[in-house]
Amino acid sequence: MRRILIFSTTTGYQLRSFGEAALDLGVELTFATDRCHSLDDPWRDAAVAVRFHDEDASVAAVLAATADRPVDGVIAVGDRPVVLAARVAEELGLPWHPPDAARASAHKRLARERMVQAGLPAPRYLSTTVDADPAELSRRARYPAVVKPVSLSGSRGVIRVDTPEALVAAFGRVSTLLSRPEIRALRTGSEQEILIEDFIPGREYAVEGLMSRGAFSCLAVFDKPDPLDGPFFEETIYVTPPRADAGVRRAIVAAVAAAAAALGLAHGPIHAECRVSPADTVGQPPQVHVLEVAARPIGGLCSRVLRFTSESSSVSLEHVLLGHALGERVTAARDDLAAAVMMIPIPRRGILRSVAGEDRAREVPHVEEVRITAKQDQLLEPLPEAGSYLGFVFARAPLPVEAEAAVREAHRRLVFTVDGAIDVRAG
Repeated sequence: MRRILIFSTTTGYQLRSFGEAALDLGVELTFATDRCHSLDDPWRDAAVAVRFHDEDASVAAVLAATADRPVDGVIAVGDRPVVLAARVAEELGLPWHPPDAARASAHKRLARERMVQAGLPAPRYLSTTVDADPAELSRRARYPAVVKPVSLSGSRGVIRVDTPEALVAAFGRVSTLLSRPEIRALRTGSEQEILIEDFIPGREYAVEGLMSRGAFSCLAVFDKPDPLDGPFFEETIYVTPPRADAGVRRAIVAAVAAAAAALGLAHGPIHAECRVSPADTVGQPPQVHVLEVAARPIGGLCSRVLRFTSESSSVSLEHVLLGHALGERVTAARDDLAAAVMMIPIPRRGILRSVAGEDRAREVPHVEEVRITAKQDQLLEPLPEAGSYLGFVFARAPLPVEAEAAVREAHRRLVFTVDGAIDVRAG
């Protein structure tokens, strides 16, 4: 039986979807996750326990665990596992993204450096650390600007500022976030680093794709219909196909392909974010700024928004990715229906007490699924400190506008009761 090694954090939402796809394909999955080393297989899935911050020991552990069980391909789910997956793939001689490219994809400054070196459009930026003088930085920045930590994802810690005073305040807020124990425990090696870069106006899009031996192929382009102009950048809705015309879509795909090549990504899934700014000159095409290219598929439950047609059957993104990891030529195409997903935003900080209206939300035409992932009595935090969502709403319809309207109406029918949190501080 063919075997694929999947690197993931223990909280990866996509693992069940990969399991379902593996059963369909007759593939065996082996997991490498950052679970507790002291427990003997707590989840009963024979996963290899790794630590993403301890790469050498983790590579050795994976190689030892797979010595008698040959692996045919690798996949990484989430930003943290991509480097370890790349190193193991290199040791096993399997096609994947090179380790240095995977590392750059998960580090905003390294990614910016490679894009600038390749001559790609990129915002002017300053790289600094939490112990720098924010007043001095505020005099060097150009406004509007964006303050962001280099190693966090999902817009966490990303703040737009329009004045020097706002930059000083935002810098302090991001520094406080980076000092949290759970952030420091990630031990990425760049927890202290912050970027200050020019704000890029324009509409934002996302791209899902595959690199195959250095060649890029696009699986889907997503529109983000809600303006993302700050001060925070909470992504709420993805819609595909996008409203952009064919010329803009081609420019987006070309820009993402160039950015992936600049990073050195070679083989495996990628997920990219970009902004399309209006042309400076009449008659000129709009400029595409690629914000990031991650060496992994779209995160969380969002992959469920994508369905593909392969040999007259409908398959998931995970199905496509497993086949690609096994070296199969990808022939699947996204199906004809438009699709939308809403990542339900957290309205305010507090304790989630209850959720009502789920049945009414599911009754909205074109809505396929409403999934609340936040737990009762859980402490909720909105951006920029947040690291999660309340849940997800999925819809499929003949037209993108119908799919978007469906997830908005379903969200309108949901009622979340959130009590104010009580802060208990030492001293």
